[in-house]
Amino acid sequence: MTAVPEIKLNDGVTIPQLGFGVFQIEPEETKAATLAALEIGYRHIDTAEMYGNEKQVGEAVRESGIDRGEIFVTSKLNNGFHAHDDALRGFDQSMEDLGFDYLDLFLIHWPLPDVGDYVETWKAMEEIHRSGRVRSIGVSNFQPHHLQRVLAETETVPSVNQIEVHPYLVQDEVRGFNSSQGIATEAWSPIAQGKVLGDSVLKDIAERLGKTTAQVTLSWHIQRGDIVFPKSVTRSRVEENFNLFDFELTGQDMQAISGLDRGERTGADPDTFNYIP
Repeated sequence: MTAVPEIKLNDGVTIPQLGFGVFQIEPEETKAATLAALEIGYRHIDTAEMYGNEKQVGEAVRESGIDRGEIFVTSKLNNGFHAHDDALRGFDQSMEDLGFDYLDLFLIHWPLPDVGDYVETWKAMEEIHRSGRVRSIGVSNFQPHHLQRVLAETETVPSVNQIEVHPYLVQDEVRGFNSSQGIATEAWSPIAQGKVLGDSVLKDIAERLGKTTAQVTLSWHIQRGDIVFPKSVTRSRVEENFNLFDFELTGQDMQAISGLDRGERTGADPDTFNYIP
């Protein structure tokens, strides 16, 4: 089985650098897709309360026959549960839906700058962490100025910041701030929902290496040091996305891919996104 590199977080917990994401996978398809990923060799699954498929992820983990301690599972606090007591209840609901005794990583999904106070939400996350029911806590979609408030007003440095990153949105400023604070960067939408796959720069590199443009793009993420978790319900693509460790991009390749940056998001802007489902 392919050995996936691991990254040690600032709290000492290790996380597989390559995982399987279940964003936009319908609940009725999630268990089978997650079981297939675990069979292929993935040991890191990324879900969220907002995705509506935590229950199916938990079922897949239990039915896989793999020891729970070998599988790293992330979930995220829903946007409607930012108040202190609501955050505690939101976590309890995630644990009930997953059917786990503990969670590996729990994130604030969005800062929601005009809804409540994400610093108070983070204090609830710290309380959850102290309970011992989650190994690591972090944030998602936080900009440096959001993180600066968290760092100044609370006791715990987030272990990760999960942000949108792909060749059309390289996010060097946010990634650099994360790194300066010992916060690992996780990259969501790593292939820009497929938008980068036809890019001529990526196609030329892929042709030279005998790989797909998706594999080249994911390798770019891995070699930059980010944690990535592509998603697919097609087994052949799930397998393809796992086969990233028998080739290496050159420094020139890395620069060429990073040079594709357009500052182009596929998702919302964290400074203006205040959606509550």
